[in-house]
Amino acid sequence: MATLLVFAFLAGFITILAPCIWPLLPIVFSVSSGGGKRRSLGLTLGVIGSFTLFTLFISYIIRIFPVNPSALRLIAAVVIALLGLSMLVPPLGARFEAFINSLLGPWQRRFKKEGSGFGAGLVTGFSLGLVWAPCAGPILATIAALSATQAVNGRVLGVTLAYVLGLSIPLYIFSSLSAGWFGKMRAVNKYTGLIQQVFGAVVIVAAILIYTNYAQLLQARVLDLFPGYSRFLGQFENNARLQKELDRLAGREKSAHESGEKLLNDLGPAPDFAAISRWLNVPAPLTMKDLRGKVVLVDFWTYSCINCVRTLPHLKSWWQRYKNDGLVIVGVHTPEFAFERETQNVARALKQFGITYPVAQDNDYRTWSNYHNRYWPAEYLIDAKGHVRRVHFGEGHYDQTEEAIRALLKESGRTVGGSLTSVKDRTPRFDRTPETYLGSGRMARFVSPEEVQAGARVYSLPPEIPLDHFAYQGVWDVQGQSAAAGSGAALEFKVRARKIFLVAGPAKAGNKIKVLVDGKPQTDIILDSQRLYEVTGFKNVSEHLLQLGFPDKGTKVYAFTFG
Repeated sequence: MATLLVFAFLAGFITILAPCIWPLLPIVFSVSSGGGKRRSLGLTLGVIGSFTLFTLFISYIIRIFPVNPSALRLIAAVVIALLGLSMLVPPLGARFEAFINSLLGPWQRRFKKEGSGFGAGLVTGFSLGLVWAPCAGPILATIAALSATQAVNGRVLGVTLAYVLGLSIPLYIFSSLSAGWFGKMRAVNKYTGLIQQVFGAVVIVAAILIYTNYAQLLQARVLDLFPGYSRFLGQFENNARLQKELDRLAGREKSAHESGEKLLNDLGPAPDFAAISRWLNVPAPLTMKDLRGKVVLVDFWTYSCINCVRTLPHLKSWWQRYKNDGLVIVGVHTPEFAFERETQNVARALKQFGITYPVAQDNDYRTWSNYHNRYWPAEYLIDAKGHVRRVHFGEGHYDQTEEAIRALLKESGRTVGGSLTSVKDRTPRFDRTPETYLGSGRMARFVSPEEVQAGARVYSLPPEIPLDHFAYQGVWDVQGQSAAAGSGAALEFKVRARKIFLVAGPAKAGNKIKVLVDGKPQTDIILDSQRLYEVTGFKNVSEHLLQLGFPDKGTKVYAFTFG
């Protein structure tokens, strides 16, 4: 549990760098400019307080009281806009702050030391916490799913508090620095009043963009230009130790659907759509029985998730290209936040994003649970017989998914011609090749299980080998957690890294692994036990073709890691 708390704290801390925080920063900067550090403190406490309250307990609240989450979100946006208006019209601002101070007077005096603005900051921050939609990384995805299914306990509360504590530190620092900078500027610049009015207009515009969800559209477009902004956050939460802790927190058992991305492997019958609260873009509810004979792509998404937004152009292009050939796309909208439960909000998002394929509102997480899903976005490709044939979590690998769609359409007797669609892949790329597992249970991104079991043979590669190209060569016995080399087997991996490590073990002590980098022999690895070995290293992070030879039968490899 301690490990998960540390990860949650760090994930919250680095959220200040993530694209989902961008819509908040202009508001935080503008609001902080009108007050001292006490306003910054109030704003920070308001954000983390409302975010914690409504993330964890909104599903309980709306079952007890007839509260409309969308109405709460509207009220929060109006409050933020009113604060912007008060900055735009100074006399109105004085009245607004006086009203807030009188309303919160008895409680506010406990914090009062010097300066003013704690109450206004608290109200604004509380409103921001209601309309803010954080990035749906694995930690927040697990918290949101447990909250929506009313499975909140002390451990979930602890993880959430660790996350918001991590978030509060850089948020308060940013707010305080903004207040200090503006205070110094006020002393030397006669136009600070005009500047503060401009800030007020910025706050009003930001409130409108957040409430109408156009903030997510702008984030997606900015990330197209600067995809590196989200790399570190995604890489940080994408590790096996964290996933194991989250599985334990959620009480999840491993299933066939959680084995990672599969290329046309039979993962068993597809679960049906369960407890769907509303169907959109379709005249009647759909069932897997009704869809028999069609190739079905089930996409779990939510409209405020920036990662989901970046997948939509590809989904829409596949729908337009293959819907007349027998493809059905079903977007299962499973909300991360309470305001995403409202049908009118989802319908508005469908219009904004131009989505015309069927969408099911999975507000109670029943379909999500049937698929043992845990990610936004997640795609399950189902063949004409109703069996799951491919699973992919997150962004990217669109060409492989489209190839799989075409293969299943042909398998069902359809004729599919032409080339792949030409939508550009905007997935952020990591600076280094991510941790890579070599057992079939967690082997994603690479060759299909059919190729592995058959034993891929040595073949000549094209001059330009793509990054993350991977191939087993010779005969391998691939099991759930490891792969055992046959005599003379090899593997090939195009990687980007500064250091390369391999978890491996010998059939007997003294077995060797021969190492070539870009065709040049390196020092052999002498295996003495099952452990982590350093394969090689470079001066800087760079791309290389790694080739490993296994002269000894029975040598086992488990995973690559990169530094």
